[in-house]
Amino acid sequence: MTSIKTSFPWISNPLIINAPMADNAGGLLAATVTLAGGFGLIGTKVDMSITRRELNIAKDTFAAHPSTPHSQSSTLNIGVGFLPFVLKLDDALAVVKEFKPAVVWLFAAKQFDDYAVWAKAVREVSPKSQIWVQAGSVASALQIAEQTKPDALCLQGADAGGHGFEKGSGIISLLPETADAFEAAGFRDVALLASGGIMDGRGVAAAMSLGAAGVVMGTRFLASKEALVHPMVQASILEAKDGGQITTRSKLFDQLSGPNIWPEVYDGRSLVVKSHKEYVEGVSLEEIQKKHKEALKEEDLGWKTGLEGRAAIWAGTGVGLAKEVDSASEIVETVRNEARKRLSLAAKF
Repeated sequence: MTSIKTSFPWISNPLIINAPMADNAGGLLAATVTLAGGFGLIGTKVDMSITRRELNIAKDTFAAHPSTPHSQSSTLNIGVGFLPFVLKLDDALAVVKEFKPAVVWLFAAKQFDDYAVWAKAVREVSPKSQIWVQAGSVASALQIAEQTKPDALCLQGADAGGHGFEKGSGIISLLPETADAFEAAGFRDVALLASGGIMDGRGVAAAMSLGAAGVVMGTRFLASKEALVHPMVQASILEAKDGGQITTRSKLFDQLSGPNIWPEVYDGRSLVVKSHKEYVEGVSLEEIQKKHKEALKEEDLGWKTGLEGRAAIWAGTGVGLAKEVDSASEIVETVRNEARKRLSLAAKF
């Protein structure tokens, strides 16, 4: 945490970070989280024109708050998440060189040693940008730490929504085992962040007790006013209950639009939408893909409440704790304050 706090002095503890959710985490969300004393991330896919648009929105948001240090900083005090398995390195580097984000977040490389190649190139065009990498196992974390030497490594537990390791564990075991392995290997300078199922101050306090330097939340920020999210998706998030039952991990969600292009180690957690229910019931993949294609032409783009839609709705097992839509700043402040109270109470025992 010391290295992160030194680099980003505006951060308030415990550190709250919004996940770089592609299509959902844009410039306004990221800037709002940072302005609230957290750290904001923008999610990207392949179209860098969209990424540039969102980065400019973040710049404009900071410029509208001249009393904060962000409008005059030498870096843009948010991060940008890249998916190396689908994105050309040169395209990402052009964006990094232009905007100088404070953090470059890397996730889902074809091979783990690809992260080192990306990190070296990023550091050459933007030396002040930190490198944060997302991993989902002790072995992958050790390999990435040795080869890439990231400033921070996000350990994503199996409870997380969206894409992650198909074979994994919850952060309650993943984080401490990785911390012990890092201590033994001499990687004490790599900050460990926790993600997966964290929705409120209780989860943050638990993660901090496990040794996390900060937490990354995705599903909770889908229920924020600043998220780039379809109303039907947001409504589905709010109505969901009993997250371990209403969500599931499956490679099916990446097969709905055609062949799965994600590297083999990954699958995704979504609400148990109609496509998945039919798949379990034995409906052929071809038929499910056909119905999904037709649903995308509808007004709601294949999303429906009541688990009746055909398009995936990425959400973690903590989805049942998302009860209302709040501003991102309110989420950061409320979660942080609750976490502080929980940690203070725990310290009295």
